[in-house]
Amino acid sequence: MTEQELEELRAGIRVIPREDHQVSRKNISDKALKVLYRLHNAGFEAYLVGGGVRDLSLGREPKDFDIATDARPEDVKDLFRNCRLIGRRFRLAHVHFGREIIEVATFRALHDPDADDNDGDVEIEDGRILRDNVYGTVEEDAFRRDFTINSLYYSIADFSVVDFANGLKDLEEGRVRLIGDPATRYREDPVRMLRAARFAAKLGFRIDEATGAPIPEMAELLDHVPQARLFDEVMKLLMAGAGAATFSILRQYGLFGHLFPQTEAVLGGDRGEVWDLFILRALENTDRRVNEDKPVTPAFLFAALLWPRVTERSEVLAADDSLSPAQALQEAIAEVVGQQLERVAIPKRFSVPMREIMLLQPRLERYQGKRARRLLSHPRFRAAYDFLLIRAAAGDAPQELADRWTAMQQGDGEAEKAPTGEDGAPKKRRRRRRRPRRNEAPETPE
Repeated sequence: MTEQELEELRAGIRVIPREDHQVSRKNISDKALKVLYRLHNAGFEAYLVGGGVRDLSLGREPKDFDIATDARPEDVKDLFRNCRLIGRRFRLAHVHFGREIIEVATFRALHDPDADDNDGDVEIEDGRILRDNVYGTVEEDAFRRDFTINSLYYSIADFSVVDFANGLKDLEEGRVRLIGDPATRYREDPVRMLRAARFAAKLGFRIDEATGAPIPEMAELLDHVPQARLFDEVMKLLMAGAGAATFSILRQYGLFGHLFPQTEAVLGGDRGEVWDLFILRALENTDRRVNEDKPVTPAFLFAALLWPRVTERSEVLAADDSLSPAQALQEAIAEVVGQQLERVAIPKRFSVPMREIMLLQPRLERYQGKRARRLLSHPRFRAAYDFLLIRAAAGDAPQELADRWTAMQQGDGEAEKAPTGEDGAPKKRRRRRRRPRRNEAPETPE
């Protein structure tokens, strides 16, 4: 960030007194207030920052509460016995209150790659920040943040809100805008492009023109982000209740193809309209469940995102007489998932049920009497059935088939009464041991 940019930012800093903003302590977590007050009473600066202040300013309920302070991580640990220090790239303090975690970050400094700073450590490679634990002032910390709407600081000292980058105006105008030069900020951390899309979709905002302009050309920087980190970002993008809107923004700015390149290629093909509708329906279904506080599983969504490519690849493989349709599907899934893992990591706890949901589709299509009824007790039946409904709605499966499965469940009282697991699948029932007949020796374990 140039000195001129810094001066412009400093000139725009505003302190909004308590009577002129919407942030109230009654809407802040008791645990977050406890951390804020203890830091303040120990002589440290303490601010509620980021999404918490943003959401409270919009009249929304924050998902979590983050705190920024001039206390070093070790100082925070000394103040709270229930504190754990985490992270290497960014050293943070997590204060645990049962299941609630309050994240406390020390003010970060504006980095100068040529400076020899012994008060912390920083590693920058090709403009990307690989490690950054150089500490600074609240002003530097604010200017280091990515978006103006996240650069709002609520002070526990006088209950004012400090607006460092005109974030309140951007909130009023519904705009997602980067602090500083967008191209430089994206090189520092390419994931900021995904965050811009996520905030725009989540808040119903638009991406500022200058902020969005470099994204299509710089989207390829995501190819160098670790797969595990991209998995975390995909979860935030598509599993937070605004997945359908996020998907549209990701495609608009050329980002989706760097997360799911195989799917993007299929969306540009002959059946692109069908697959686009299919993915949108799957995302809308997930959004609805999230917003209704119903359980969701990433396995279902990853299955939907990869199904278009799996389908087209299995059709090609099935054309080879040496493979049955079932074998072609299995091989296609293995191939597509293997290639996807090179871009976005999918943990086994999700990839295994994801494969099962896809492998059940041909079995659902072979709707036959007793065999069909037995499928109702399969652990993944409910997810596979929901998947079939979305396929039918998009034109990838006969609607009549989906209707027949719906009718079968409605006519099966036992299926309706069966207990279900977290993903909506019927739980396996324990088998009752057969009673021995009279004069028959009881079964004994081997």
